[in-house]
Amino acid sequence: MGGTVAGAGVAALGLGLKGPRGWAFREVSFEAEPGSLITIEGPSGTGRTCLLLALTGRMKPTEGTATVGGSALPKRMAAVRRASAVAHVPGVTDLDPALTVAEHLHERALLQRRFGDSLRGLLRPRAERRSEERLRIDAALTAAGLDLASLPKGARTAVRDLERVEALRLSLALALIGRPRLLGVDDTDLKLSDAERADIWALLKSVAEAGTTVVAVCSEAPDGTVKVPTRVTDEIEGKETADALA
Repeated sequence: MGGTVAGAGVAALGLGLKGPRGWAFREVSFEAEPGSLITIEGPSGTGRTCLLLALTGRMKPTEGTATVGGSALPKRMAAVRRASAVAHVPGVTDLDPALTVAEHLHERALLQRRFGDSLRGLLRPRAERRSEERLRIDAALTAAGLDLASLPKGARTAVRDLERVEALRLSLALALIGRPRLLGVDDTDLKLSDAERADIWALLKSVAEAGTTVVAVCSEAPDGTVKVPTRVTDEIEGKETADALA
């Protein structure tokens, strides 16, 4: 991806989040080295998405502490957001079914160039900026395992015509365009076949091995990951996830 990404180490101690309906998650403690594949494992309705959003700086925890790449939560949430990206989170990273794959990729690259890169990058010649955009997109697609030539209409395929696993790969590619130190992925194994699930886990392991720390929500985690189990509480996940957009 244009050079090795320096992954972010992640640690949590007694982390918890409480909302109007009760605790979404509580007493979460773990430690993971940079470049780890961290799996938030548990049944739907156990605060998995809220924990993912908290670890990526998008929800403010109520109790406990965490550090991501040396930035403390909840004090430095903005710094954690800049260093991280999320993919496949319902209500947060939804794809527009009417847009094509190419349109999604181009839009994300433009946003990254305008808001995610340095001022020096914005001042470079247009041809150089376009070349950099193309390199970023190609690297992200390769890392996400999405082959545009295999799609029904190539890059002009509308999102509504993608298979579920292809849409997941596109969401991953969009997140990887920003070269994040930490990548959060929700519903990693939802409604996938056994073969598709195995392919996605192999993909996420390769992303982690390339340097980017990955946090993935799932119902059942594979071996060889840093497992963070969740448990049933007074669940508020659906409402809290929606509130995270505010």
